[in-house]
Amino acid sequence: MNRRSLLVSTLLLPVVAATADAQPRFDPSPQDRADLARIETYLNGIHTLKAHFLQVAPDGRLSEGTAWLQRPGRMRFEYNPPAPFLLIANHGLLVFVDKQLAQTSNIPLGRTPLGILLAEQVKLAGDVTVTSLQRQPGQIQVSLTRSASPGEGTLTLVFADAPFALRQWTVLDAQRQETRVTLYNVELGGTFDQSLFDVLESPYAPRRGG
Repeated sequence: MNRRSLLVSTLLLPVVAATADAQPRFDPSPQDRADLARIETYLNGIHTLKAHFLQVAPDGRLSEGTAWLQRPGRMRFEYNPPAPFLLIANHGLLVFVDKQLAQTSNIPLGRTPLGILLAEQVKLAGDVTVTSLQRQPGQIQVSLTRSASPGEGTLTLVFADAPFALRQWTVLDAQRQETRVTLYNVELGGTFDQSLFDVLESPYAPRRGG
């Protein structure tokens, strides 16, 4: 599997469950419920976010770049050279651009794990199922699936606990391949140039504004 296929399969395409084995049902404690409420409040409080990212692909390759998130429903992942890739979420679609090949692929955002983060209202119940919540010194980790289609994959969010902040997410696919994205130099708030999220305007040209 080449690098482009790895990116598309783990970040763009819905993931199919590897087995039919039932996982133990997560039974939240009162502390778990309090932490889940805190996570919901934090995520719903994010309107815009800009950060440097480091991505570790399933084959161990590293990529870096700049990420812009604007909730609801908008995101841009611009990869630094030599990676010729670009990910844009807008208008209900997640679009993968290979600038070297001048090709695009897209899928409904609601069928991807990242759609959970970009929802208009993040709610960790109902349409989203929490499969685990773990605490480690200085951080909280929560794993999520879509309730109606858990086979689409697992999204794990990692938060620093003091101060509380999103620092990492991981997408796990059917073959137990893992793509991990870590955020650095996170900036919350501010206004972005909306053309950042318009793949139709200039799909193969990088942008550095916003």
